[in-house]
Order: sequence, then C-alpha cells, then structure tokens
Amino acid sequence: MALSATTTLPHAVDSVAAVFINEDFQRHTSEFVGGTLESFAVDGDVSGAFSTTSVRTLPTTRLPEIARKFVGDKLTVTQVENWDAPAADGSRQSNITLKIAGAPLDVTAVQRLVADGGSTRVELEGNVTSSVPFLGGKIADAAEPMVAKALNIQSQQAQAWLESH
Repeated sequence: MALSATTTLPHAVDSVAAVFINEDFQRHTSEFVGGTLESFAVDGDVSGAFSTTSVRTLPTTRLPEIARKFVGDKLTVTQVENWDAPAADGSRQSNITLKIAGAPLDVTAVQRLVADGGSTRVELEGNVTSSVPFLGGKIADAAEPMVAKALNIQSQQAQAWLESH
C-alpha cells in the first residue's frame, strides 16, 4: 500500500531538520500519540550524512479489534532514518524504515525536505507491506492509514514546536 503526503512549513530546511532530529521533539511526538520514546540515537555528524534510530512504545487502541488481538495492547516500533548530506540549496532527504515488533509489517519511505524560498516542503512517499501469505495485502491495507498518520504527525507537530521553541 502506498503512502504519500506533502506539507509546507514556513521555516528553513535546516530548522525543520534540526527539529526532526531533536530527542526532546521525538519524545514530544511519541507522548502526543500516547506512547513513550524508549531510546533515540544519532549516528554521525548531522552537517553531513548521518542516521537516527528511534524506539517507541505505542498504544494499539486505534487499531481494529482483530489487529489488537494479534499484537496486544502496545507496539514497539523501531524507526531508522538514513539522512543524506544537504544538497547545494540545503534540501535534505532521509530514507526511513519502520519495524514493528510482533507485527508482520514492513514500512519503507523517503522523506524529502525541499527548500522552497524561506519555507520547507516536506514530501513523504513510501510503502507498507506484509509478508503474511494470502492475508498480507489486507493487513498492509488496514495498517496503511495508521502508519501514514503516524509519519505525518511529525510534520504537523514540527510547526507547533518551531513556533514555541
């Protein structure tokens, strides 16, 4: 199932990127959805190519009942973002993978922070797949709206964070 979203934030790319890799912001977004940030790590110099790894525990209260029976009351989600060095205009790209412990889902996405004057266009495109024979497509279809919403929350919350910090 395909993920696709675009948001424009009235802040420069370097400011938006700095928020996305800020541990306090990651904790805030986790708590915003009722979860907990278990760990957050940055590997490499953020002025060039680097990666981040976030591990979150998230409630399953918004999942369909059948999914909750399968995964329980909470999920542990590991999100790895491999960031490219900035382009000449400051734009950045990160390749995102999500692994959900105990759930047969794979999520891959590309997030672009595109310089647009003094603003940043956040573009997100990706896929949700499931390896379960016969039911994989249905599982991915059911999970896609929740995954898309979770990934979009970061962009939405970044605007509020930038205005208040």
